[in-house]
Order: sequence, then C-alpha cells, then structure tokens
Amino acid sequence: MLRLRLLAALTAGFVGGVAAVWFVPSVEPVSARQPAPLPPPVIEDRPPVPPADRFEPAVTKVMTSVVAIEAVKAAPSGKGSSSEESGSGVLIRLDDYRSTFAVTNNHVVTGAKAGDIYVTLADGRILRPDRVFLDPESDIALLRLTEEDLPVATLGDSEAVKPGQWVLAFGSPLGFSRTVTHGIISARDRGQISLGNTIRIKEFLQSDAAINPGSSGGPLANSAGEIIGINTAIAAGNNATEPQFTGIAFSIPINLVKRVGRQLIEKGVVSRGYLGMQMSANLDARTALRLGLTKLRGAMVESVNPGGPAARGGLQASDVIQKLDGLEIRDENHFINLVGVLPAGSPVRLQIWRNKQPYTMDVTVGDWPGSRK
Repeated sequence: MLRLRLLAALTAGFVGGVAAVWFVPSVEPVSARQPAPLPPPVIEDRPPVPPADRFEPAVTKVMTSVVAIEAVKAAPSGKGSSSEESGSGVLIRLDDYRSTFAVTNNHVVTGAKAGDIYVTLADGRILRPDRVFLDPESDIALLRLTEEDLPVATLGDSEAVKPGQWVLAFGSPLGFSRTVTHGIISARDRGQISLGNTIRIKEFLQSDAAINPGSSGGPLANSAGEIIGINTAIAAGNNATEPQFTGIAFSIPINLVKRVGRQLIEKGVVSRGYLGMQMSANLDARTALRLGLTKLRGAMVESVNPGGPAARGGLQASDVIQKLDGLEIRDENHFINLVGVLPAGSPVRLQIWRNKQPYTMDVTVGDWPGSRK
C-alpha cells in the first residue's frame, strides 16, 4: 500500500509539471550498494571558448598597438589634385630587427611618399615613417618608425588558426577610430576573391568580424590578444562601388606578413617561385567529371608560357596538377601559394592528370619576374 501511495504521488508531480516536495515515511532499505564511480571527465587539448566578458583583456592588450593611417597621394602624372586615403595598421617588431614597423595594406599607402604618410598612435602622437616597404603581390606594406619604446603587438601563429575560433578585428571603419568588433574564423586558405591584378598570393583567413572601408590594414587578433592576420577586404555583394560589411571579411595571415616582411627588410623585394603558366578558376564538379576525375581536387592549367619552366617541363593546357612533391593540391590558389614560397632553382615533382591518365613530371622552379625589380 505504501508503494502504491508513493508511486501515485510521484506520478501526479511529473504529470502536472509542478516542482513539489513529497513527504513520505522513511523506509529501511533492504540492501545498500555502493554507487558506481563516475568516469573521469574528458579534457580536450584546446583552449576553452571564452565568454563575452573575457574579450576585455585581449582588447586592452591589442588596442595600444593599433594605429590610424592617413596617406596623401599625388595625382597621376601631375594632373589634378592630390588625394587622401585612410586606413588602419598595427605596430610590430620582426625577429631581431630593432626597428618598429606599422603594418598596413599596400593599397592604403601606395603612391604616397614616406613624408606624406601620417601614423596616429593610440595616445594621440602623430608619426611619419622614414622608409616604406611595399609588396603589391601580397598587399602588404611596412612603415618603418624611428621612435623607440613604441607599444608593439604580440604576433601569433596563423597556421594554428581553425574555423570556429573567436577573433577580434581592430581599426577605423568609416572613420570611427579605435573600433573593435568580434566574430569567428569562418574559413581559411580562401583565394576565390578579386583584389586587383597585382595581388598574386591568395591564402586569406575568412571571418565574420565586421570590417568596413577604413578597416584595411588593421589587425585581426585571437582571444589571447595575439595578432593572427591583417584585415584586407570584404565581400561587397552587389554594391561594389560603396562596399559595406556583408558578414564576409578577409585577412592576410600573419605568418605570410612575417615571411614577406623579412624579405622586404633584407632585400627590398620578395623572391617568389615561378613556373610560367596561368591557372584556371573553372575546375568545377562538371568539368572534373568530364576529365575523368572522381574528386574535386587539383589545379587546372589554363595556358603555358612558351619557353617558361612549365613548358620546358612538358606541361600543357588542361592538365590538372594533383600533387606537388607528394602533397595533394586543393585548388589553383593552393598551388600558386606553394610554388610562390619555393626558391628559384628548386626541382619539384608534379603528379598531373591528362587524358584521363596520371603522369609524373619533373620541373625546375624559376624566379618570379616581379622579384627582379
């Protein structure tokens, strides 16, 4: 009878959906067993996702190194009046170089003399660089500053960045200086974007952290306050003349900035590998199946420059390059990036797909003509 009363009371409590405390007479248990121990918690080897209020330390850490940049550019061929371009940047140091550099985008300062570029620090100081290093192919610019004890940022490792990680974007969007927004890494190694004919290297980080005109050159930081990228572009949608944030932003990985920056400082130019061929952006699922491929991977050759390294190695239009020295090629931008970091004279082995058959070819990497400025 006691069990029936207890069962009825508990059933009524759950059916009614009302929290209640039920008083029942104490019953001596027939037996008592030691409950089984709970399994140990699983500890994953990755940092926890920070709550929103945990961003404040990262913002404080980065903000002092963020700068606003104004560049006065002379009119082309001396015609018309000069123009002004505004953007953002971040103060960094590279390796053992004593100088401090403001990193920004090439398109923010190109066409302006060093004395016509103004770098405004977080504390209001206005500095001018004594030298400007430019690399149009990667859209990277380094502005060398002579002042000492400037608040430089901590550089992170963009190779360790993964989709889903929190990021913070800093800059002066639409003229609102010292702005910070947040989002996540949406994708990495993006290259399916157009930023002008000069830009060859395309391995951008994609995020949904809001950036707008004026944000160019500002830093992208992780939740630890480490710089992992330099903000460069947004997907403009159908309004390319007056682009506004659409939820898709692109940043240059900081490891590329380090690599390019070292060569600019040491040699004044950036050395890049060259094979002398144009890659196609039209390798889609339908084309892959027509060529006899069962997987959408590889870089398709659109044309080969006569007399170039690729032509001497035997490559032809419509070849699909599947591997470089055993490494699987994702797409044409992945292939361009891999070749670009190879030194001239390096022998490479390419696995290609031609006429529905695999072939192997050995090619010697040449020197990108832009490296001989």
